[in-house]
Amino acid sequence: MLTVASAFALASFVLGAAGLALRGRRTARRALPPDRSPLKGDPARGVVYAFTLGMAPWAKESTRLHALAYLRGIGFHLGIFLAMAALLLRPLWASLPWPALKAVAVAIIVCGLLGAGGAAARLRERSLRRLSTRDDHFAVWLVSAFILATGLALLVDAWIVPAYLIAGVMFLYVPLGKIRHCLYFFFARLFFGKFVGRRGVLPHATTATRTAGVR
Repeated sequence: MLTVASAFALASFVLGAAGLALRGRRTARRALPPDRSPLKGDPARGVVYAFTLGMAPWAKESTRLHALAYLRGIGFHLGIFLAMAALLLRPLWASLPWPALKAVAVAIIVCGLLGAGGAAARLRERSLRRLSTRDDHFAVWLVSAFILATGLALLVDAWIVPAYLIAGVMFLYVPLGKIRHCLYFFFARLFFGKFVGRRGVLPHATTATRTAGVR
């Protein structure tokens, strides 16, 4: 079962990565509408801002007003990377000190619970429930299950096969459902950065600079 499950996860990863690459290629080929506005700033500076400070919590009103949800999302996405790295490095688990392995497992499980908390919020909170689609619900629960199963696999061998199976389903679903936003995220931030950078809108000038400009 372990051999079959790991082979399924590997094959699913290859297929999912190929599907995501195909979507990326198609998206990159799409022509953007020409920006005919006068050049007032540096597009490159806008792109740098979009991928750095533009994602900070104080740069977005939604995250400033909902700090706990923002932190929950950060933990959830951190758990994705930790779980994928842990599953990739599974042959090394036996050689790692038990306290270190346990610490990583606990961290991953906590991140998975944060993801499940976010999924539950989509069902509990009226505004989120009305905005969420079946794809939203399925994707968040699926990824949360992957994180939790991987964390448990670090502690209990019996969870290794379920972790591989859930990972395989997740990899296959990546290019088909909402999870593919991991690709579109880069296109969106790049477009946003060029757009606001060209117009000189962002990054915002500091208060001192604006005051000096008025004077």
